[in-house]
Amino acid sequence: MTLFAALRLPREILFGKGQRAALGPVAARLGRRALVCTDARLSADPQFQAMMADLAAHGLTVRVDDGVLPDVPRDSALACAEAARAFAPDLVIGIGGGSCLDMAKCASLLLAHGGTPADYYGERRVPGPILPVVAVPTTAGTGSEVTPVAVLSDPDRLLKVGISSPHLIPQAAICDPDLTLTCPPQLTAIAGADALTHAIEAFMAKRREPDAALAQDHVFVGKSALTDHFALLAIELLSRSLERAFQDGRDETARADVMMGALAAGCAFGTAGTAAAHAIQYPIGALTHSAHGLGVAALLPYVMTFNRPACLPELAQIGAAMGLEAQGEPLDAFAERVVERIASLLGAIGIPRSLDALGLPRDKRDWTAEQALGIERLIKNNPRLVDLDAMKRLVGAAFDGDRLALCEPQPARIAS
Repeated sequence: MTLFAALRLPREILFGKGQRAALGPVAARLGRRALVCTDARLSADPQFQAMMADLAAHGLTVRVDDGVLPDVPRDSALACAEAARAFAPDLVIGIGGGSCLDMAKCASLLLAHGGTPADYYGERRVPGPILPVVAVPTTAGTGSEVTPVAVLSDPDRLLKVGISSPHLIPQAAICDPDLTLTCPPQLTAIAGADALTHAIEAFMAKRREPDAALAQDHVFVGKSALTDHFALLAIELLSRSLERAFQDGRDETARADVMMGALAAGCAFGTAGTAAAHAIQYPIGALTHSAHGLGVAALLPYVMTFNRPACLPELAQIGAAMGLEAQGEPLDAFAERVVERIASLLGAIGIPRSLDALGLPRDKRDWTAEQALGIERLIKNNPRLVDLDAMKRLVGAAFDGDRLALCEPQPARIAS
């Protein structure tokens, strides 16, 4: 295959301890009137207040909307934009978790182009540039600070919906791991597991044939040498430090690793895309009202096992990134050891080991499979073909907590 790669990233990424102090200068280069999207808890935090003072010191007039809710309800995004329209911001700053960053993207989009969020659901329906967005994450998981996606909940739809466009990529991402030091253990686990799933699904995504129209017609274009670089970096960092950050939130080295891992995972999947685990999570999240990161991570070992026949070399590379050494065993045995290590890590941070434990009703297994199969933008990215029978088998195994039901004999190649 001819070498092909694509990569879309912010104009500027700043990472490191204390980088939140760069917000004022970065924002001042983009405008003078800033809408800041955050949540009620964070708006009262002294670190947030210091960032607002920094913006003022750099000549910016600021309007703070601290009404961001989890999963960005559709009407709240519209209300945020409409309330800010008279203020006439020339940039939007998102400070907080993934929902705050997604709200900033949605508000910027609506302020620039009008309409309602539903006008832009799907891929490449944003007609042009939006107001500049600066993303300052305070959790380490979604990667929204570098991705072309905003996810909302729509009361007229059972499943969450997404707006996907390169125009949604923030102009700048400011990632300060000190902002995650007070993140509670459960949220650390859920966010970090989400990031690990992003990285692994991006690395195991389908590789597309080179085509000049591919990256012009689609937001997510499958794995490439460039996205692989970021995905493997994310896997290395998260596998070595996520459990430590979960156990000791004041471990600054672990926190930095996890935030960099989430950032790198976002750089990977923002172009490569994700696959079956994310597709299945959409209906599961709707039924169980469980956190997105819990669902995708609970599914990850099962999806990896299902995809193993199509991804033995990739699984070996994942193992190497995690520090596992092949011991002269057959390649399929090493691949299985890699999946077991992922499952063990996820179990150690409290991720449910089955969809049953996650709360999926037994009588909704087939419905879940049917709904997941309909999310074509994700299913077409899966490295192994998934039809309805295969999807039902995958969901059933994940419900029962039985990965062995998905295992198939593999060629006895030697891992090196």
